[in-house]
Amino acid sequence: MRKMLLAAAAALLAMPAAAQSVKIGFIATFSGPAGTLGQHLYDGFMLGIDDVGGKLGGLIPEVIKEDDQLKPDVGLQAAQKLLQRDKVDFITGIVFANVMMAIYQPVIDSKTFLIGANSGPSPIAGARCSPFFFSSSWQNDDPHAAMGKYLQDKGVKRVYLMAPNYQAGKDAISGFKRFFRGEIVDEVYTAVNQPDYSAEIATLRSAKPDALYVFYPGGMGINFVKQYAQAGLVKTIPLYSTFTVDATTVAAQGDAAIGMFGTASWTVDLKNPANERFVADFRKKYNYEPATYAAQAYDAAQMIDAAIKAVHGNLSDKDGLRAAFKKADFKSVRGPFRFNNNGFPIQSYYLYEVVREDGKLLELNRGTLITDLADAYAKDCPLK
Repeated sequence: MRKMLLAAAAALLAMPAAAQSVKIGFIATFSGPAGTLGQHLYDGFMLGIDDVGGKLGGLIPEVIKEDDQLKPDVGLQAAQKLLQRDKVDFITGIVFANVMMAIYQPVIDSKTFLIGANSGPSPIAGARCSPFFFSSSWQNDDPHAAMGKYLQDKGVKRVYLMAPNYQAGKDAISGFKRFFRGEIVDEVYTAVNQPDYSAEIATLRSAKPDALYVFYPGGMGINFVKQYAQAGLVKTIPLYSTFTVDATTVAAQGDAAIGMFGTASWTVDLKNPANERFVADFRKKYNYEPATYAAQAYDAAQMIDAAIKAVHGNLSDKDGLRAAFKKADFKSVRGPFRFNNNGFPIQSYYLYEVVREDGKLLELNRGTLITDLADAYAKDCPLK
């Protein structure tokens, strides 16, 4: 009997103990013209923790916030610190694709789960996919592909394209062209955080396209839309965009943004219980309108909570965590979706219009453009 008791005690000691806390590294752009995007991301994530009871999977969360300054080298240093010194269990956040490309390999090589809450560059969606990466947002191309489909279905013949010259800008143009079959009058890449677009606007004016499609997030979008309106082109060359006119920019863009259309996998007025709770709680806690960044990061917190619950707090159970992430067993603010083999969502995309309602500028849903859209790169991912 004594031997049996000793054996049982030894077995209990050998079992992996559930953690009492969980460390989350949160990397985003918090400074400069794009700092608002990182703040939306962070506020959404922290609200997500609040709305699951202040813990993640029953564990006390320690969220370590790092500003990448929209500089890949700074983002890489932040990731290395989080992995080597802070010993985080997960890394999430990441607004911009150039930062994601800098940190992606070191994070997944460490077998730490990377939960992308915004950026989804194409190079990590195909052959470089990883079982340690999941996205709570989208693959970069897809929101732009939805707009390309919309303008194709609308019968627009000639489109002029503009985006910043980095990975997400290139993915945006590539995504738009996936479904658009008309003439691309020109595709112009501008500097990241470029403040003045007067020369480019003059060139596109002379090209006389039927429509202009742009991707200019954050401060870039504020400057571009205001300058475009000042040039008097809004009524002659309609402007369509993604992540250019949204809750992070419309206050500064003002009436120049009214009537403009964009695409997203989430809108503030989606009718489902999870989204209605999220929007109400976000407005109450932060006193401003949530953008897609906040919604995606809120879902990231829900994803991590569900995964930790599934392994009963045993953070060393990587296979169990991976299976739980892939299952996506939580109520997303975007409504139902599922993960593709490469860790990116297969989901619906919506058209929204900027309107003034009750004195506020809002982006309201104008219908579903495409359902169950899977990115074009998953076929090259070797994962099942």
